[in-house]
Amino acid sequence: MREIFAGMPWWVKWIAVPVIAIVVFGGLIASIVGFVIGLLFKILLFVILIGGLVFVVRKFMSSSSSRGDW
Repeated sequence: MREIFAGMPWWVKWIAVPVIAIVVFGGLIASIVGFVIGLLFKILLFVILIGGLVFVVRKFMSSSSSRGDW
């Protein structure tokens, strides 16, 4: 890889090549980042909903057991 950039100015290696890579693969990178963020949001929502369900069920069970049997 060093032989390819030998004799080139520094800005080709450190500016032009990354910019070209972002232009070419930018859509792929954005879709992967969007997928990961969406997945993390869904996992967080799942954990919150399960925690809320457990809280409501425990609260209902403790209030029904304190009143006695019907």
